[in-house]
Amino acid sequence: MAQIIQWFPGHMAKAFRLMRENLKLVDVVFELVDSRIPESSRNPEVDKLIGNKPRLLIMTKADLADPDQTRAWKKHFEAQGYTVLVLDTRDPRTPQLVTKAARRAVEAKKAAQLAKGIQDQPIRAMISGVPNVGKSTLLNHLVMKNVAPTADRPGVTKKIAWLKTPTKLELLDSPGVLWPKFEDQNIGMKLALTGAVKDTIFAKDDAALFLINFFREYRPEAIIDRYHLNDNIFNQENVDVLLSITSKLGFKDDYDKASERILNDLRKNKLGAFTLDLIETKND
Repeated sequence: MAQIIQWFPGHMAKAFRLMRENLKLVDVVFELVDSRIPESSRNPEVDKLIGNKPRLLIMTKADLADPDQTRAWKKHFEAQGYTVLVLDTRDPRTPQLVTKAARRAVEAKKAAQLAKGIQDQPIRAMISGVPNVGKSTLLNHLVMKNVAPTADRPGVTKKIAWLKTPTKLELLDSPGVLWPKFEDQNIGMKLALTGAVKDTIFAKDDAALFLINFFREYRPEAIIDRYHLNDNIFNQENVDVLLSITSKLGFKDDYDKASERILNDLRKNKLGAFTLDLIETKND
């Protein structure tokens, strides 16, 4: 039986309370989602908290995701009425792209304020997202200096802070926040695979078996080519495929070590760009 994945430490509960208290201070919420899991990385509790407040939905890590899937998800979110920005945070145009999109998101609110004679002020935005979605990386690009610690692991930012940007944004950074219970364990697994959940919280062999099953349907050549498998091996049960990969990697029967290698290969894009949340794509 697969291990139940859940991670909601005390600092997340505190951060959520602070977000609720500070929401009234901002014009717009930057809701960051991981392009590899655009739906699974949306926090339902934060979604309810934001409510009708203007939001800019930013799809981060687009360079790591399947571009066809990213385009389809962008259209899907836009059809729901969101202002959406697809972002590779390494792009030097990031500050300008985000500022322009933020202005679009608050256009109606700012127009109403001007009609009342309220002088135009810098846009105040709260940055929200699950752990390791790229909030600190984005923040450092917007402020144009390293003001927020970054690492490819969850839980690096643990407090709320205000920061100003050269493009006249005032940003309220917040820690990555999950929610108390994942109703669907597939969501928990996808969050774990992309680094939103601490690695000590889930079993690596469960993760490897999930990935083998996923790539079997999605893009089998990614596993076959990476681990030099033949079709006969890959047509076996997932457990047998994992044992074959373990042997191919020279780990004898240490499938835990092999599972960790598969997970690291996924995160380092050695299995290619991928999207775990699949949506129907249409050829334009």
